[in-house]
Formats: sequence, C-alpha cells, structure tokens
Amino acid sequence: MKLFNIKFAVKGIQICLKNESNFRIHIVGGILTTIAGFYFDISSTEWMIQLIGIGLIMSAEAMNTAIEEVVNFISPDWNKQAGVIKDIASGAVLLISIFVIICGGIIYWDKIF
Repeated sequence: MKLFNIKFAVKGIQICLKNESNFRIHIVGGILTTIAGFYFDISSTEWMIQLIGIGLIMSAEAMNTAIEEVVNFISPDWNKQAGVIKDIASGAVLLISIFVIICGGIIYWDKIF
C-alpha cells in the first residue's frame, strides 16, 4: 500500500494553475521575487525566509481553493454561512500575504533605497 502518491498532489497543483487566477498571480509574484533575489544577491537566510514565504502563500491559496470546493460541493446554492466560511479561508491567505510582504520589505528595503 502506498502512503503517498505524488501524481495526485501534482494533479491538485495543475487544477489550481488551470482554474484559479489568484494562484497564477501568486506564481508570478513568486517568480518576480525570485528574480529580485538573484538581482539583489540576497543572503542564504534571506533566501530561506523568501522561499518559506512563497511556499506559505502558494500553500494557503491551494488550501483556500480546496475549502471553497468543499463548501461549493456541500452547499451549491447561495448560503450565508457558506459565504462566511469562504471569506474566512480567503482572509487567511490575505493574512499570510501581508506578513510575507512585510518580510519582503525588510529584506529589500535597504537594497532598493
């Protein structure tokens, strides 16, 4: 028995890439931030913080998508409580994004200005 089959995980990422515009926006942000990291020659510690931040945002967006899909499956018609659940999941992505942007600001502020 296989405990984990990576093809299902890859399929999940492909679904996010295909169907979620926010996921694609976060990918572009991650690519631009990576380019900036090479351009500004950030340190190993800064790279680790940056990569963890990118991974957190991408993972949070994927989890948000999964939560939305579950809610849509359980409650296909408009439902106030379903909307609250989706808003909370979306808010979690926003919170992570804000803190990652702050970390990015700390990394790049002196390098840019």
